[in-house]
Amino acid sequence: MRTDSPQTIYRKDYTPPSYLVETVELGFDLDPARTIVANRVTMRHNPDSDNHDIVLHGEDIELVALRMNGVALNPGEYIVGTSTLTIKAAPLNAVLEIETLCVPQDNTTLSGLYVSNGSFYTQCEAEGFRRITYFPDRPDVMAVYTVMLRADKEKFPVLLSNGNLVEEGDLPDGRHYAKWEDPFRKPSYLFALVAARLVCQEERYTLQSGREVLLQVWVEDGNLDKTDYAMQSLKNSIRWDEERWGLELDLDRFMIVAVGDFNMGAMENKGLNIFNTKFVLANPSTATDVDYAGIEAVVGHEYFHNWTGNRVTCRDWFQLSLKEGLTVFRDQEFSADMIGTATGRAVTRIDQVRTLRQAQFPEDAGPMAHPVRPDSFVEINNFYTVTVYEKGAEVVRMYQTLLGRDGFRKGMDLYFERHDGQAVTCDDFRAAMADANGRDLDQFERWYSQAGTPIVTASTKYDAEQQVYELTLAQRCPPTPGQQTKQPFHIPVAVGLLGADGFDMALNLEGETTVVLELKEAQQTFRFEGIKEAPTPSLLRDFSAPVVLEYPYTDDELVHLFRHDSDPVNRWEAGQRLAMARLLRLTAAVQQGAELELDYGFIAAQRALLLDDGLDAAFREQALILPSESVVADQMEVVDPRAIHEARQFMRRTIATVLRAELLTAYAANETPGEYSPDAISAGKRGLKNLALAYLCAAPDDHVLELAHRQFEEATNMTDRASALVSLIHSGADVDGALQSFYQQFEREALVVDKWFSMQASAQTTDVARVRELMQHPAFTLKTPNRARSLLFSFCNGNPAQFHAPDGSGYEFWAEHVIKLNALNPQVAARLARTMDRWRRYDPALQTHMRAALEKVAGAQKLSNDVLEVVSKALSN
Repeated sequence: MRTDSPQTIYRKDYTPPSYLVETVELGFDLDPARTIVANRVTMRHNPDSDNHDIVLHGEDIELVALRMNGVALNPGEYIVGTSTLTIKAAPLNAVLEIETLCVPQDNTTLSGLYVSNGSFYTQCEAEGFRRITYFPDRPDVMAVYTVMLRADKEKFPVLLSNGNLVEEGDLPDGRHYAKWEDPFRKPSYLFALVAARLVCQEERYTLQSGREVLLQVWVEDGNLDKTDYAMQSLKNSIRWDEERWGLELDLDRFMIVAVGDFNMGAMENKGLNIFNTKFVLANPSTATDVDYAGIEAVVGHEYFHNWTGNRVTCRDWFQLSLKEGLTVFRDQEFSADMIGTATGRAVTRIDQVRTLRQAQFPEDAGPMAHPVRPDSFVEINNFYTVTVYEKGAEVVRMYQTLLGRDGFRKGMDLYFERHDGQAVTCDDFRAAMADANGRDLDQFERWYSQAGTPIVTASTKYDAEQQVYELTLAQRCPPTPGQQTKQPFHIPVAVGLLGADGFDMALNLEGETTVVLELKEAQQTFRFEGIKEAPTPSLLRDFSAPVVLEYPYTDDELVHLFRHDSDPVNRWEAGQRLAMARLLRLTAAVQQGAELELDYGFIAAQRALLLDDGLDAAFREQALILPSESVVADQMEVVDPRAIHEARQFMRRTIATVLRAELLTAYAANETPGEYSPDAISAGKRGLKNLALAYLCAAPDDHVLELAHRQFEEATNMTDRASALVSLIHSGADVDGALQSFYQQFEREALVVDKWFSMQASAQTTDVARVRELMQHPAFTLKTPNRARSLLFSFCNGNPAQFHAPDGSGYEFWAEHVIKLNALNPQVAARLARTMDRWRRYDPALQTHMRAALEKVAGAQKLSNDVLEVVSKALSN
């Protein structure tokens, strides 16, 4: 762990590396308590640099020996700093031979080389390779790697690394070796190795070119029955990348390895993707529909990185969204195409919008706000954020919206033609899009350089005599840390107009019913001619830009859109606006001690949508989900978590009571008998059925509770079983027996036990005392990120009414465990620390407790840069 003073790194200070690396030869003698790493690096001076010092990075490793051009260097010939090794005035060409020692079994950070369940794994992004050996550990240093792995054959029978296996065999004393070569130049963050006792599902797969490749999914023994869906998702990803983008798998094999201890979802190491088990393992008895969808998306994401991230990588970590935003967009398009229907595509889009509103918009409005391409950082791990990923994907999506699908493909083709094998910048990507389409995209750069969520205000005017409809759009963006004033963004605003009959109006001579307006000034007015009646505007269709839209819709207009809009995303949005207005009024009523009531008009709109069999079940489920408590909180100047919770619970109970018969009908109509399938139609029906059950359990009677218990006991898949248990937990019924039964049935399934902890942590009756009880359970540990997230994160982030207890006990608990996690795994600790980003928006009484908790963390001994950056920004904002 770093204990030196944190240093701010600035994008403007980028300088090219002083030396480039041609080849890297690595030899590992793997031992959990003492791993020796031999590193032979061929280097040459970079002609673009005036610096002749070789600077290598290293952290928590011991230097054993150092030779340059065959001659051992004495300590006076190099300088070892806290995290660097420097050779002054080095020759133009140098072959360095570096021997280091590390202790993988003590590496609880899960960065670099570490041991999980007795096996070796690596995670080198962003700066983990320096925990393995001294190296110029930066993404713009790309080289060809050859790797020799040596280990005990009985304990570690499987030895994997990047690229192609070229040799393997036995060694004396019960050891064996494997030699791997990766023919493609890559940065050090893409290095990977695995030494473990694993089994694999493998298949030969023929690419469109006719070349045959080997696909493998490696897991611990006992999990082989849970790999089919990951393998199918990998094959789907390969085929989709060929068909949609013309991109082929470039290696002879592609491997996925699942590990239980992993800080992230997965990692795109060249040819050897290492995954959190959560995004690999699935069968009907242990995984939900959401789990299956997550596996498909993450397998796709990491595979797509092979071109958008690996073949073309980022010059420096400020350009992180170059690979991540682009690849998130690609995995979103993949998931939508796998569903294959227009409504199904809209459902995936609604999920993306919900994520933006629940996570990214609050980040834009908090102390950690940063542009998609940040200007500075203290700890790069803190910038693996929803802004870089999800907002970055929205920026990429806007290119496609502005240029069209064909124009975007032309830009992608030019991007690969220009930059294959290079480390480049977000500006290089933008230039490829502009040049391929002959478009001026200079102003679009502001999406990369300006933080914050733009606010677009719309106003309209209709001239019946002239049959002219005018739409005026204005934009502004609130100040963010370090950026008080913002220049106008280049915003694509997709617009449609609905007539009184509910049908779209033609907006131009070509008869198009949706047009994309380009808002580039602070204010612009757009004219539509030949509009024969006053329309209802459908603005920002398909959520065409990541902005907040302000327009004074009446309830009648929103109901009209909710029932008729041809754009499913805006149809959903109209329902969300109707619900939000009522949730805010109910929250105010709770605070004032007034009587709570919900109008019939809103419930009637809910009923009509619930009974509309012409709509996919998946869309109806999405449209009937109320805005979350965190999204409601974002609409309030002073946040009152308990009032929000009470208002939302009242709304759910009222809907359940009034629409009881319709919900029971929907429940029965959406059963999925027979063998389980995670396909979109079946998953949509289960989603609507289980949403109906969740509503019914908000105002339960004996029949509803019996229904939920029967589903729990008779379920043939985890989706139905877990949904029933969650509904019972939130109903307030006695569920101790069901919880005990669930745990006993699945106690050997780590991912299901994570669900068991999570569903209890987020229950409305779970307070800090109950969370502490659960932490004493034999199955709980802070050392495994998935387990820590399942309980601590689910409580602190997913149970706002209890976490924000008036006595401050939730904040004390948070501070205590941020500090504990900091000593074990700073990355996980920093993510938990983000819970308190926006503490100044809460009631003053809560703020007092929150500040005290933040100051307690800030004053802790040996605080990592990861956590220190987060709490310092929160306190100083």
